Amino acid sequence: MKEFKYTITDPLGIHARPAGLFVKAAAKYPCKVTIAKDGKEADAKRILGVMSLGVKKDQEITVACDGDQEDEAATELEQFLKDNL
Repeated sequence: MKEFKYTITDPLGIHARPAGLFVKAAAKYPCKVTIAKDGKEADAKRILGVMSLGVKKDQEITVACDGDQEDEAATELEQFLKDNL
């Protein structure tokens, strides 16, 4: 399992447009990808799950990738967050 933490810097938090792009990026990989905040966890390949976490600016999330291509998935998703959120 590959896991990393990221603090959201976007003033709007995780909102619809970047959440949709994040879900698309996560869906490219066969491994299980989860996103967690404050003890709540969601499937990062489902837009409603990601949005249901209600992540705001300056809140920390944990993204975990488990399975085939977990290293590549974690690297790409971490870069996506840095570039977009």
